[in-house]
Amino acid sequence: MAQLKRPQKLKKRGKELKRCVVTNVELPRDMMIRFVTSPDEEIVADIEARLPGRGFWLSARRDVIHKACSKSYFDRVARAKVSVSGDLADRVEKLLVRRCQELIGLARRAGQAISGFAKVEAWLKSGRAAGVLLVAVDGAENGEKKFNKVWNEGTPVIVVLNADELGLAFSRNRVVHVIVEPGRLAKKLLATARRLEGLRC
Repeated sequence: MAQLKRPQKLKKRGKELKRCVVTNVELPRDMMIRFVTSPDEEIVADIEARLPGRGFWLSARRDVIHKACSKSYFDRVARAKVSVSGDLADRVEKLLVRRCQELIGLARRAGQAISGFAKVEAWLKSGRAAGVLLVAVDGAENGEKKFNKVWNEGTPVIVVLNADELGLAFSRNRVVHVIVEPGRLAKKLLATARRLEGLRC
């Protein structure tokens, strides 16, 4: 995606690029996952890219994480023998799900998100701006079609969480439709969901 230079200094369309240690491809950091070595020499996922220490970036794909684990890529880039959990991809997936739920919860408490088909439809019909529309995977067959006549085609749609997972963000058993207004939380949610999609596709 970019010329071979120091990935931490490269920028494309305003997004910082990082190089995947497995594929050797440079991508925007919101399409990748950072890993670090813990004090116990164990590889852990740094979903928010805030943990101290040298980070190792991987494309947000389950097959890439599996390959990094099975082919000792982490040992090579760390230049040391490190401990890697066999279920690292599953752990990353759970962390991404939890982060999506946290962001939806923050948006809800800030009055920036609502759930339920009728409320979401009313939001869209009112012409109110929408940053992200979420439709549960297990309710997606007709979920998007229901809004085709009222939503803005430029609104990103996330179909990666199931109804139970969406429900937890609203302290309910199940939620199928959620809308989040434009802003910082919507952008973070979209980036996190895109990475989760790579783990679940």
